[in-house]
Amino acid sequence: MGEETLDQAVTPVWVLHPDFRNDRNRRDPDFALEEAVSLALAMPGVDVVGSDVVPVPKTRAGWLFGKGKTEELKQLFKTVKVDLVLIDGPVTPVQQRNLEKEWGVKVLDRTGLILEIFSDRARTREGVLQVEMAALAYQRTRLVRAWTHLERQRGGLGFVGGPGETQIEADRRAIDEQMVRLRRQLDKVVKTRALHRKSRAKVPFPVVALVGYTNAGKSTLFNRLTGAEVFAKDMLFATLDPTMRSVELPSGKQVILSDTVGFISELPTQLVAAFRATLEEVLDADLILHVRDISSPLTEEQADDVRQIMKDLGVPEDAPLIEVWNKIDQLDDNAKEGFTSKAEREENVFATSAVTGEGLDALLEEVSDKLTDPKTRREITLPFSDGRKRAWLFQEGLVENEVQTEDGFVLSVYWTARQEKNFREL
Repeated sequence: MGEETLDQAVTPVWVLHPDFRNDRNRRDPDFALEEAVSLALAMPGVDVVGSDVVPVPKTRAGWLFGKGKTEELKQLFKTVKVDLVLIDGPVTPVQQRNLEKEWGVKVLDRTGLILEIFSDRARTREGVLQVEMAALAYQRTRLVRAWTHLERQRGGLGFVGGPGETQIEADRRAIDEQMVRLRRQLDKVVKTRALHRKSRAKVPFPVVALVGYTNAGKSTLFNRLTGAEVFAKDMLFATLDPTMRSVELPSGKQVILSDTVGFISELPTQLVAAFRATLEEVLDADLILHVRDISSPLTEEQADDVRQIMKDLGVPEDAPLIEVWNKIDQLDDNAKEGFTSKAEREENVFATSAVTGEGLDALLEEVSDKLTDPKTRREITLPFSDGRKRAWLFQEGLVENEVQTEDGFVLSVYWTARQEKNFREL
């Protein structure tokens, strides 16, 4: 039977970036709008029919935009026949309700949009649960007390909540109960992952984590180095779950490479919390590769956002880190030469192209050097009952000499600090 070719319903979307003039931390509105459009395009089944920067000198509490601008946009959306308006910024529940009623379209703010994308992209069990938790936390804030009169109250038999409980309270309680259930499931998944991580720690392979702003090319680099087929596309949030693969470096050294979710400026607080567990791989990494899209005009701002999120996650400032200036293939010859020579002068910076492979040999050599731990000689005594530890030392090829005594074994070992740590944890 042949494949059915059904056209997916496409939603016409208009993207607005509110430019708050009195916000000292405001981003360049044109680039912010460009990123917002990229975010919108990452949503399944949408057609971005237009976009605008809307200057907001003063916010209207219940409306966000001024009266004239709200009316002007209403006429525009009616003419263009828009079904969904994405507002690249925070929108309060009251503002959302008022704008939807006035414009006759669905309105989604930046947090809602990112949640939609995350829910479409999450692949692992943990990723799915994290998204559901974040979505419920967001939904809970959207419960607007729209009605206070009696029709909004429901009677009851006293089994749940009691008579007179308002619908909004019932909705809130239902969400809270669902969040408790999800948290229990998530705890189980996180424990399982912690066990996997613990067992991986016993494998003497260092972990190298790729981090970077979303769409910096991490997954393309990951695929090139590992031969894996992680979903890599020129799209924001192409990867949402950490993917781990064992890689043999040109030096013969084995490492575990971890690809992580892309960071983004003004990441909603619910999502920073929700994806903290997903990003724990970064906290455990022996080396971090900060992948930057050096072709982006906002590369410095994006790098600052990544550094801030890593700081929020608790990554130590002195954590071993290499900056990978990626996408040099997208630069013109002059810019490419400038960035390449600058990277050569800087410490722990490499200019690369994950697409063409340029600069990757030098990067991998540095990764190998960074992960080659100095070794020390130690003499340790093990009782006869510690056969497992003794077997592990021989299995890892760390024993240089062994003498049997009345009390057990005296072994001369030659190992790295990491190998000693793994031995102590056995």
